[in-house]
Amino acid sequence: MAYAAMKPAPLDVRTLQRRTVGALAAGQVLGAIGTGATVSLGSMLIVEVSGSAAWSGMAATTGTLGAALFAVPLAALALRRGRRVSLSTAGIIASLGGAVVVAAAGISNLLLLFIGMALMGAAQALNLQARFAAADLADPASRGRDLSLVVWSTTLGVIIGPNLFEPGEALGSWLALPSLTGGFAISLAAQLLATVIYLLALRPDPLIVALAATSTVPSGGHRSRGGGLALLRTSPAVRRAVATVALAHLVMVALMSMTPVHMSSHGSSLTIVGVTISLHMAGMYALSPVFGWLTDRLGGRPVVLLGQGLTAGALLAGLIWPHSVLGLTLGLILLGLGWSAATVAGATLVTSAAPTAQRPAAQGISDAMMNVAGALGGALAGPVLAAVAYPGLSVLLIVPVLVVVALQAARRG
Repeated sequence: MAYAAMKPAPLDVRTLQRRTVGALAAGQVLGAIGTGATVSLGSMLIVEVSGSAAWSGMAATTGTLGAALFAVPLAALALRRGRRVSLSTAGIIASLGGAVVVAAAGISNLLLLFIGMALMGAAQALNLQARFAAADLADPASRGRDLSLVVWSTTLGVIIGPNLFEPGEALGSWLALPSLTGGFAISLAAQLLATVIYLLALRPDPLIVALAATSTVPSGGHRSRGGGLALLRTSPAVRRAVATVALAHLVMVALMSMTPVHMSSHGSSLTIVGVTISLHMAGMYALSPVFGWLTDRLGGRPVVLLGQGLTAGALLAGLIWPHSVLGLTLGLILLGLGWSAATVAGATLVTSAAPTAQRPAAQGISDAMMNVAGALGGALAGPVLAAVAYPGLSVLLIVPVLVVVALQAARRG
């Protein structure tokens, strides 16, 4: 009798959702501080260990490929054990990667350094999955807003992180770490702290609660046959949304990664290049809540098309003003805004297109394809720049923009 009377209090989903978004945002700030502190250091550390600048591009490539490799397994883990376990596992892997990088620098082992940076790619996969976690319990009318708030929280981290170079070196010297590894020590500590937040604050787990509401038990072995790849084959809406996110990311990475090279080769100082990239990063994250609000009000498709218009403006600036610092800066700001609109709206479309029980699979394949596209864009942009110069690169990149417009213009599926 007494036991029957002790029923658990009804779950307040709105309160849980607010707490979930807050925890995810806090974890994103810490994660972005950590990754931001190491982005600029990675290429320099590779040069120091290898003794050659030819390997410097591998810092971004290994991290992006690592993120692509971890995306689907982490999504599968989320479906089996919930977001709390999946996100905290990614944080631990990323922290381990930071430790491997420090050790590799200490013994000057280039292969081990690449492995460590690939493991740190789990942090990128974590950041991408966190925005989807914000949508697990979100009301459909505010899904874009909640998702975008977690994306926006990255802004603080990406601003603070790159400015931790000197503090990181001071810390590394104090800890007797190898040269250029202090920032990685900061990354390791920040990721571990974010992991603690996920472990403590994501209770009850938002994905498990969402699945329970659909009478789907994660640990009961529910798996969509073929996972995310099956969804790509069978659902035109998922396929369209995934392609939108991937192609928008390809364009952003290709143009963004080549702009510093182009500017430097035409006499721009490192300070000017740094300011340009900082403004681009601000465009990527600072206005994401605006695009989330627009997505909730207008729907994902119009906001994706808005993003393609902004991206087309960026490409036009690169074509018209390839040697103007002001023109290139304007172009990169528009590029960041276009990416933000397409990514926020595209992620919302991915979430909306799949049934609740299949969302982790759809989200995982979306993140994997996004990172593969980014790695491909970054790898191909260099040879294209060398062959047809910056204006030619801008012209060629209009092709994936037009593909996204065509996909979103399709009304069926």
